[in-house]
Amino acid sequence: MSSVRNPDFLIIGAGIIGLSIAFELKKQFTDASITIIEKEKQPGLHASGRNSGVLHAGFYYTADSLKAKLCRDGNLAWREYCQENDLTLNQCGKLVVARNEEELKGLDELYKRGQVNGVELKIISAVEATEIEPNINTCERALWSPTTSTINPIEVVNSIQKLIIDKGISILNDTAYIKKTNNKIITSKGDFETGYLINAAGLYADKIAKDYGFSEDYKILPFKGLYIYANDDGLKLKTNVYPVPDLHNPFLGVHFTVTAENKTKIGPTAIPAFWRENYSGLEQFNLKEMLGIACIDASLFLANNFGFRELAFKEMQKYSKKKLVELAGTLLKSINQKDFQKWGKPGIRAQLINIKTKQLEMDFKFEGDDKSFHVLNAVSPAFTCAFPFSEMMIDKVKSEVS
Repeated sequence: MSSVRNPDFLIIGAGIIGLSIAFELKKQFTDASITIIEKEKQPGLHASGRNSGVLHAGFYYTADSLKAKLCRDGNLAWREYCQENDLTLNQCGKLVVARNEEELKGLDELYKRGQVNGVELKIISAVEATEIEPNINTCERALWSPTTSTINPIEVVNSIQKLIIDKGISILNDTAYIKKTNNKIITSKGDFETGYLINAAGLYADKIAKDYGFSEDYKILPFKGLYIYANDDGLKLKTNVYPVPDLHNPFLGVHFTVTAENKTKIGPTAIPAFWRENYSGLEQFNLKEMLGIACIDASLFLANNFGFRELAFKEMQKYSKKKLVELAGTLLKSINQKDFQKWGKPGIRAQLINIKTKQLEMDFKFEGDDKSFHVLNAVSPAFTCAFPFSEMMIDKVKSEVS
């Protein structure tokens, strides 16, 4: 007979992906028992709770990527969810600006991708852009995304958590996965057995997957995202303002976000982190992780795959408030360094890398069989994609177990 410690489905990780998968599982397996184990004191303390809060529209990605459709559908799903559940939602849109003529090519490419992906977008003139945000600095034209919105990530995580608990799903906090032994899952709070395991452990998904014979060619390479907030009486923008990104890597460049509460912040960075939970100082220091990551970083630095050497040099400079504000300031006509004094809560991107090809995985990556399923790369914009991604995952799980 199934129980909390012997459920039909055991999910590792109570971030937005783990919670959304549990929500979808209960819809499709109404009689199934579901348990989520979370190593922290509460859900969403890592990437999900440290997320930028942006609901992306889905125009950065090529049509053959999972991110394209999932992001478009997820944007709508979360906006509807927030409205139905009276959660904070700022439908402030986004302007993507071109800072010079060369970037106009990238701007036009983003527009083409958006059209192919069925995303509501509009190319507007520089004059029209200033009507949306008077402080904008763009060359000739800009890209306007009206469906880009911002939410409060912690508020959303708490809402989903309550919803799934009400549906009878068990969430066990302070319960860290240690290892798999035969049919048992050993944790810091005792042993579990399950009919089917789903690994949504984020920064540690690759390590858990290896215990089940997966993720042989992959490892998580962490990147630190820093944010700096405008003072309450400082810069206030009307919309999110982004640069044209380098489409050869998964980072969107330093930009301005207008939060769900109408505060303005600059970020995030994509600084190579020294260990997986390298948020601040020596917090959660892990020598073994640091040495392993240093080896990968060194090989990437020497090979300079995807321009890693230049990326690392540029990103390390962003530990400086002055440099970060200067970089973001190129998107606006005017900015005051004194407006930005307060660092926000840093986040870590769990970026998957193929250790054989030394290439970053640019799309969602998962592996599984009839016993377990592993979300190896819940890549940005994973929060936006969480609902439709979970639907797709459960369809794949059903095909494995049937």
